[in-house]
Amino acid sequence: MEKLSFYDVKTKNKFDSEEYKVQEKGGRFFAVVKSPHGTHECWRVLSKDQAQKLKK
Repeated sequence: MEKLSFYDVKTKNKFDSEEYKVQEKGGRFFAVVKSPHGTHECWRVLSKDQAQKLKK
């Protein structure tokens, strides 16, 4: 998978990850990954085109 940058709002840290899943919620697409600094998830908004590309 392509490496994406995420921002952890709870710990205020940026990180990169290739270990994410693409989810659709409410007609929008997101990359979801477990935070490296806690037990919560970090979500990143994706464009429709980017989500289609990453799903392959």
